[in-house]
This record gives sequence, C-alpha cells and structure tokens, in this order.
Amino acid sequence: MNARRPERASPETHNETDGGSSNSCRKTADAGTPKSRSSLLLDFSLLRDNAPFRTIVIARTLSVFSLGLLTVAVPVQIQNLTGSPMQVGLAMALSGGGALAGLLAGGVLADRWDRRKLILFARSVCGLGFAALAINGFSAAPSVLAMYVLALWDGFFSALGVTSLLAATPFLVGRENLAAAGAFNMLTVRMGGILSPAIGGIVIGAVGVGWNYVAATVGALITITQLTRLPPMPPAPRAPQHPLRALGEGIGYLFVNRLVGAVVAVGALVSLGAGVRILLPALGEDVYRVGPSGVGFMYSAAPLGATLAALTSGWLGGFAGSGALLLASGAGAFVALGALGIAHDPFMAFCALAVFGYLSSIASLLQFTLVQRHTPDQLLGRVNGLWAAQAVTGDSVGALALGFLSRALAPLSAVLIFSLFALLSCGAMAIGFRSLRYASVERREEMPTPPADEGRQPGSATLGKQEA
Repeated sequence: MNARRPERASPETHNETDGGSSNSCRKTADAGTPKSRSSLLLDFSLLRDNAPFRTIVIARTLSVFSLGLLTVAVPVQIQNLTGSPMQVGLAMALSGGGALAGLLAGGVLADRWDRRKLILFARSVCGLGFAALAINGFSAAPSVLAMYVLALWDGFFSALGVTSLLAATPFLVGRENLAAAGAFNMLTVRMGGILSPAIGGIVIGAVGVGWNYVAATVGALITITQLTRLPPMPPAPRAPQHPLRALGEGIGYLFVNRLVGAVVAVGALVSLGAGVRILLPALGEDVYRVGPSGVGFMYSAAPLGATLAALTSGWLGGFAGSGALLLASGAGAFVALGALGIAHDPFMAFCALAVFGYLSSIASLLQFTLVQRHTPDQLLGRVNGLWAAQAVTGDSVGALALGFLSRALAPLSAVLIFSLFALLSCGAMAIGFRSLRYASVERREEMPTPPADEGRQPGSATLGKQEA
C-alpha cells in the first residue's frame, strides 16, 4: 500500500483539524502512516511510532484483563452464595443489558463530549464498581443484590468507554491505519479472553474471590493512569440536540449511507454464529464424549483462531476488494460452522471452530476498518455504538435461535440447519448489497451528511449522492 498522509481538513470526515485539534494530534496520525510494503504478519510499526495509540493498547489490555477477572469472579461468587445457575444467568443478563445501553448512550456522548474526558470518566466510574465488588467480596455476608446492581453498573460504564475508544481511534492513528489499529484491538481482546479467566480462576483458588476483585480494581487504576496521557479530542461544534434525536440520526445514517448500513447488517449476521457456544457442552457430552476438559478446549478454539487472524492481518490494510472479502469471509465462517454440524470427531470439531473463529474475526476486522473509514467524524460515536451493539445482540439472538432448534433437533443437526440458513442469508446480502461488493478501504466512498447536520457544521455540505 502506497504511503500517504491521513486525510485531514475534509468536510466529510471532520478529522484532526476539526474542533480546534492541535498540531501535535495531527503529527500523531502521521506517525503511524503505513509503509509502502505490505506483509502477512501484523505490522508493529504503528504501535512503535504512535505514542497515543500505544497508550490506548496498553490501557485496553489492562482493561480487558480486569474485566476478564470479573467474568470468573462474579459467577463463581453468586453460585457459591445461592447455588442457583439461574441467578448466575440473571447477573450475566444484567451485565449484557447494561453493556447494550452503554454502547448506545456512549455513541451519542462520544459525538458531543471530548472523547478523552469521556474515556477517563467511564473508566473511573467503572473502577469504582470494581472497588465496590471487592468491598462486598470481603464482607462477612456478601449481598447478591449488590452484585446484580454492580453487574449492571460495570456493564454500562465499560461499554461507554469502549464506544469512546472506538470513536477516538481514527483521530489518533489516521484513517489509513485503521486495519492495523483494529487488529491490535482484537489481539488484546482475544488474548485477554484466553488468559484472564484462567488467571482469575487461579487467584480465586489460591487467595479467594475478594482478591480477584482487588486485582481488577488495581488494573482499572493503572488503566486510568495510562489514559491521562491521551491528547484532548474535542468534537466539532454543533447545535444542541435531544439525545434520542441524536441516536435516531445515527440509525438513519445506516440507511442513508448504503455501504455503512450494509457493513453493519453483515456484521449482525456473522455475529449470530457466536451463539454456537451454548451447544458446546451438549456436543462434548453427547457426541464427542470428551468430558469437561475437552469442552474447555472447544471453548478455546474460536478465540485461538481469532488470535491467529489478528496476528496475520497485515495484508488486510492493502487489500483492494475489502467489501467482497467481508462477504466471502462471512460466508466462509458459516461454512466452517456447517462443518462442525457434520463433524463426529472432537479434533475435527476443534478445527472447524478454530476456522470459524479465524474467518469471523477477519470479517470483524474488515467491518471495523470500513465503518471507521466511511463514517464522518461527527457521527463516529453513534455509528460505532450501533455497530458494537449489533455484535452484543447478534450473539444473544444466535444463542436463542440455536437453543430453540436444539429442542426439536439433535445438537449437530441444529448447528447444520442454522449454518445453512445463515449461509443463504449471506448469499442474499452479497446479491443485494452492491455498494459493499465493490467497496474498498483504499477508495473514499461518498459519505452523505445527514439532513439534521447540514448547515450546522463549520464547512459542512451535502457530499453528493450515495453510489447505487
């Protein structure tokens, strides 16, 4: 990919020069300008040369590990206190509901507040929730009700920070470096998802659940210290607007810009496949007869494939047909999931899940790059929030659909039928979304400004008709 400077001072992106951004911030984006050569492996030069992005990666890694500790501690403590898997599920549902609300609210706020301040606020309040869990954990009579409230609290504020970080990424690295930035983000999440639950289990077994919360609180404190090094990221000036109308404007943009809307729709479809995790215990027990340890390996297969995808994603930033590749990788992910539906050997099942994790992560990286690349800066927060929210809801809907199918069919048959339906849906999207088939992260797509923003931004204008 030819080296060139990130776009700035364009009305459609409102990038680094908008909102009074400093020259130092513009130099930050230039520091990560892609090299003229491409590589299969992830290019670490962005991490080496761009100090603010390096700060975000370190902070995000610490944050993922802190949250990973909680994913073990909260269920274990509630199970020990109540003996009820249903109450464990209720806590997880509250956390997921809080995360969905946080993503939507964070999208609106990230387009209205200084993103640095919003990130610091969200992480600080989330850290207070961790500390409250630690106090409750060391209590002589821990409160389950308090854990429910704090699950909702931490789910909301952690998602609020995630949306702000996503919206801040193009500002810090330049839009030409989004593929590499997305790969680093995915790498930290996947590695944290593999390692932090294991570490959490060791801590609980060795010194008790309360110290697990203490470790998460310390991780949050270090994260906040790191994030104070970020530069200011003020939004472009705009007239006051009701939050619901602002959210509606973000939703409306998905219909105005056919490319971004298509990317989010394909992302929602691909995210359904993650729901297959609910059938893994049944597959391990009834089909593969591998026992709990084998089921654990099956759960690690998809994250392992996703980690491999992040490490070998250096070629994505220079790939010309990114939209077509997104459709192909999504379809390939469901082919791999269908292979799981006909696999009667545990090794083949592990391989199918790993390939599914690899291809679905390639699709996710391409979604991230295309959404950031083709969304105007004044809408990045809201569109990122909606894009992240579809992943959360898609996972849950997929789990619900597979659970419903498994009541009428054997687990393998349920996976196979589900995969075939999803593959047909992906094919229909490939036919219907012409703008996505020909999309590229290298070519600037025309990005219409929503009517509510026209004439309100400095230098804003209608940017032409969206291509068919």
